[in-house]
Amino acid sequence: MTDIDNQPRRGGVAPLGRAVSQFLAASGLGDKMRNWKVHEAWRDALGPELAQHATSVDFRRGELIVEVDSAAHKHELVNFTGEQYRKEANRRVG
Repeated sequence: MTDIDNQPRRGGVAPLGRAVSQFLAASGLGDKMRNWKVHEAWRDALGPELAQHATSVDFRRGELIVEVDSAAHKHELVNFTGEQYRKEANRRVG
């Protein structure tokens, strides 16, 4: 018997973690899950109040795209707190 990557496996059983990782990679869901984790980390880092005003809309080539609903929130993120939130989101993603 072989496991998910067609490698012979004693007993015909693949370790669950490896099987899930291979499935996610093969299905393309791995990138979507990683992107979801980035968006979730951003929301969690900001907290519910500020997250209503600074929404992550895309994650491309390692860069998070954030849409803000006012010039005041943009100014705050660009000039004062944005780097702090970026570091916290990165910490949460791992």
